[in-house]
Order: sequence, then structure tokens, then C-alpha cells
Amino acid sequence: MIKRTLYFENPAHLSVRNEQLMVDLLKDGEKETKQVPIEDIGLIVLDHRQITFTQSVIPALTQQHAAILWCDEKHMPHALTWNMQGSSTFTEALRTQLEASEPLKKQLWKQTIEQKILNQAKVLDLMGYDGTPLRKMAEKVGSGDPENMEGRAASRYWDILFRKYNVTRGQDEPMPNPFFNYAYAILRAITARSLVMSGFLPALGIHHSNKYNSFCLADDIMEPYRPIADLMVFRWLNEIPSLPYTLRTGDKTTLLQLPVIDVLIEGKQSPLLVGMQRTTAGLMACFEGTKRKIPYPEI
Repeated sequence: MIKRTLYFENPAHLSVRNEQLMVDLLKDGEKETKQVPIEDIGLIVLDHRQITFTQSVIPALTQQHAAILWCDEKHMPHALTWNMQGSSTFTEALRTQLEASEPLKKQLWKQTIEQKILNQAKVLDLMGYDGTPLRKMAEKVGSGDPENMEGRAASRYWDILFRKYNVTRGQDEPMPNPFFNYAYAILRAITARSLVMSGFLPALGIHHSNKYNSFCLADDIMEPYRPIADLMVFRWLNEIPSLPYTLRTGDKTTLLQLPVIDVLIEGKQSPLLVGMQRTTAGLMACFEGTKRKIPYPEI
């Protein structure tokens, strides 16, 4: 079953009744109540300061492995709440993660960067540019990516795609950067959710390492998915007549479709939310020694 993404940008009160998420909305001075089965929810985005909820809402959502994304005063995703114990063998899975050897992690990072660069090359092709130089870079990725082919490929990739906007790619850079930041925040939440469901602790990465980052592994595993989000954003940017000053409701609604767009993994199509679960389950199999390659999406 495809999980639903719920986005709240107006005042609302959330509560739980009979395993249903009850949503009280105020419209034209009158209260309107809607309900959604909690088991159908994969991601909730809270984007208003006047959203209230009963204490039962958070555990009810997280017990069903729904991720909750909180937005800041600039309406950008800022914090994430998720279930800390995603599987019945959490302790055993955590031990497997902790005991993973450095050579194994370097090989997994090699696979990750190879597929990310290949997907970036395909984005260039689909956007009318030549992705051949990036495909050649992907062939040169070594164990652990010691020559930083990821950074070199990213520099070329963004230089080509952002040339017409006359800006650089960055978290705090001007439009159209906020579109990508928003999409990546959604992707990060999806990745963290799937990692926990597969028994991982998202703070322990195979490459990223930062004592202030609780999502190092999510930041690792989402890398090959980033070009998929990029392609979605660029196609949307091509449909709107001009860049807005800030993200509008329609922009966010479009980007929130990311969990349900189709991705191709090992010859099979599935919604991204489902595909990510295949990826993280495959990662655990690599850690356990029953699989040698992470099942990543191909564009």
C-alpha cells in the first residue's frame, strides 16, 4: 500500500480516535473535521504555528512508522520526529551496524557515489545536456572515493544546470535553491524513516560523520536519490512562468509528491517511498553479509 503524505499549512487541531487521525480545521468561522487512518500515513508536514495536537498523536503516528516533519518560521523543513525502534531485532541490527568494517563501508560508499553520479549524468541527458563526462567520472570512483569524484561531478553538474539562473548551489543561496532544499528535506525524512524501519540508527553513517548531525546515514543513503528529486524540481521549474520570491503552496504541493513518484530499482518500478525501503533493507543485507550491492534507483 502506498503511504500518504499530509501537509498542513493552516491552523488545525490533531487528535486520535479509533486508530484514526482526527483533523479539526477552521474554515469560514466553522469547524470542519476530517479523518485519516493512521496506518495509511507515511509522512506529515506541519507548516503553521497554530497547529495543536493531543499527546496521543505523536506515539500513534510513530508506532505506525510515520515521520513528522516540522517547519520553521520561514516555512522550510527544520526538524524530524520518527520511531527510534523500527524492528523487533533492533539491538541485533544495531550491533551489525556498529561492527561493520571500514573496508565494507568504503565499498558501500563507492557504490553509492557511482550510482549518484550516473543518475546525475542521466539528469543532464534528460535536460538536454551531455552527461557523458559524468559517466566517465563514475568509472573512476574508488573505494571510499579518495579522489572526491563526488565533489568534482557535483561541481560540473550544478555549474551546467544552474548557469541560466546565475546562482550557485547552496543551502542559503537565492532562488531556485529553496526548491531543492525543500525536496531534499522531504527525501531526508523518507530515508531516515526507512533506515529505522530496517533496524538502523541514522546517526551512524558509512561516510558522513558529524557529531552535530543525527542523520549521517540518511545523508549517505539518500545521495543516489537526490538526482531523482533534482529532475522533479527542474521539470516543475520549466512549467512555471517565472521564479517566485518564496515557495508557494502550489510549489510545495508538487514537491510533496516526491514519495509517490516511480523509481526503478533492479528492473522493478515502485513508488519512491517503497523503493527507499528496498534500498535500506538491502543495505542491512550488505552489513549482514548476505548481499554485496545496495539496491539503488536508476534514472
